[in-house]
Amino acid sequence: MVRPIPVFIGYDPHERAAVNVLADSLVQHSSLPLAVTPIMLRQLEGVFQRERNPNQSTEFSFSRFLVPHLMGYQGWAIFMDCDMLARGDIAELWALRDDRYALMCVQHDHVPNETVKFLGAVQTSYAKKNWSSLMLFNCSQCTALTPEYVNTASGLQLHRFEWLGDDSRIGALPMGRWNHLIDVQPADTRPASEGGPALVHWTLGGPWFDDYRTGGGALAAEWFASRDAAFRLWD
Repeated sequence: MVRPIPVFIGYDPHERAAVNVLADSLVQHSSLPLAVTPIMLRQLEGVFQRERNPNQSTEFSFSRFLVPHLMGYQGWAIFMDCDMLARGDIAELWALRDDRYALMCVQHDHVPNETVKFLGAVQTSYAKKNWSSLMLFNCSQCTALTPEYVNTASGLQLHRFEWLGDDSRIGALPMGRWNHLIDVQPADTRPASEGGPALVHWTLGGPWFDDYRTGGGALAAEWFASRDAAFRLWD
């Protein structure tokens, strides 16, 4: 029996277009059925009760860590930021899950040079920066992420995965293939079918914002083409 891959996308009202284009790009490239769920705070009343921190750049900075709870601490699930675009088959990523680990991610060594990113948000720097922007959760091994913990733990405790207790429980995903950081890592516009990035990430600001319409060059053009294809009206 083929079960849909659970994919959770961080939702922010300022990036609604990004959420919808990402979801469509995932579906269009996937060889397996997907269950795509945007994580919207208004749908988590009584579960997510955390006050917004001035350093948060998005509404989903902390709610992402509720994915194991939303899965009933069973099975695997994918979380990704909304400021991404799928260029390849997410089933390829799904096939990399490894039960030796509680969580898997791309282990970037990202030390930001800038102090401000999109919409004037503060750019923070910390160990494991951007690791949590794409996560494969092995939910039964993430029981420390109760709603109570997610609502009260510090941002660093959450994003540096201190709740795991041991970094050996974090598995590494292929660098460059998944969660390619646009304008941070060396540019790579090769098609995914030719070894290029299968999932790209506009962490500094994406083309759905007026000030970043050309961010990533040819990849920005791909985003607009994906948007136009998703919302094309057919006769």
